[in-house]
Amino acid sequence: MNCKNCNSTLRTDYSYCPDCGGKVVRQRITNKSLIYDFLERYFNLDNTFITTIKHMLVKPENVCGGYINGLRKKYLNPVSMLAITLTLSGLTLFLMKKIAWESIDFGSISYAQTSAGGEGTKKIMASTMEYSSLLYLAYIPVLAFAGLIFFNKKNYNFAEHMIIAIYGITAFSIVSSVYSVITLMINPQFYIDYALLYSLIMILFCAYVAYRNSKDSVKSLFWRVPLYFVFFLMGYMGLSILTMILLFLTGEVSVQDFMPKK
Repeated sequence: MNCKNCNSTLRTDYSYCPDCGGKVVRQRITNKSLIYDFLERYFNLDNTFITTIKHMLVKPENVCGGYINGLRKKYLNPVSMLAITLTLSGLTLFLMKKIAWESIDFGSISYAQTSAGGEGTKKIMASTMEYSSLLYLAYIPVLAFAGLIFFNKKNYNFAEHMIIAIYGITAFSIVSSVYSVITLMINPQFYIDYALLYSLIMILFCAYVAYRNSKDSVKSLFWRVPLYFVFFLMGYMGLSILTMILLFLTGEVSVQDFMPKK
């Protein structure tokens, strides 16, 4: 019996190839095995996914610090966490566009009003949604820089803070996706009206993860967390400005969208 991946000779009782690590497949693909294989590869059904989420909530330093220090099997890796998050984000956008969009009163959204009223806000939000995945990815280096500056007593480098930021933002997104889906299906206006509060909680959670991965004192949180928040807000504003410039350059929005209606 030979390995289908590297052609090495295998014993009949092997489940994995000792040379390349490939799984030994003996049976035909069925609907059941296809679903299981997808879920196993995507979520690591050997409890890795559940353990990662649970530990990110109560002891994130074990997850992030473990990965940084070479632990690879106990927790789901950050790339898989990011892939799951982007998939759930796609589901949220789908619900937003297909179910919630027409029932939202854009004229009542106080934090995103333009002089053109609800129609201008609606158009700008619709255009911005097209780049939501890119914006989400852009938040990660901003969070990593904030952690590097304000939560770095362990002297982690920027790449290591990227790992902490990815784990922090994806864990929050995965857990909060339940809230997002339910709220969009039941009360989409509530979801939109309190989007800023949702973002604030996300930043605070990422600050919590950064703090738990540092050796900073509890008392220092009184100045570290506000500065962390301000730094992220500056980065967020910068990304928002770049997004608006991109929307203007591509013609998706225009000056008229910001002008009051006559």
